[in-house]
Amino acid sequence: MPEPQIAERSRSTVSSAADLGEERAASCPVEELAQAYLSSTGGDAGIALRCAITDALSDLMEAERRDRENSRLISRGFVRNTRPRW
Repeated sequence: MPEPQIAERSRSTVSSAADLGEERAASCPVEELAQAYLSSTGGDAGIALRCAITDALSDLMEAERRDRENSRLISRGFVRNTRPRW
C-alpha cells in the first residue's frame, strides 16, 4: 500500500495566521467572491450576503429557463422526426 503524501507545509515552519488567510483567499474562488461582494458593499456583510443570494437565485432561474427551453426543443425534434402510425 502506498504511503500517504504529506503536504509540504506540514514539514516547513508554521506560517502566521495572516499568511494562511492570504494563501487560502488566493486559492479559493469562494473567498475571492466573498471579498468582491464585501468590497462592493463597503464592508457591510449583511448587504453583501443579500447581493450574493440575489445573484445566485438569478443565475439559478436563468439556468432553469434555459433547461426548459432546451427540453421543449428536444421534444419538438423527436415529434417532427417520427412517422405517423397508420
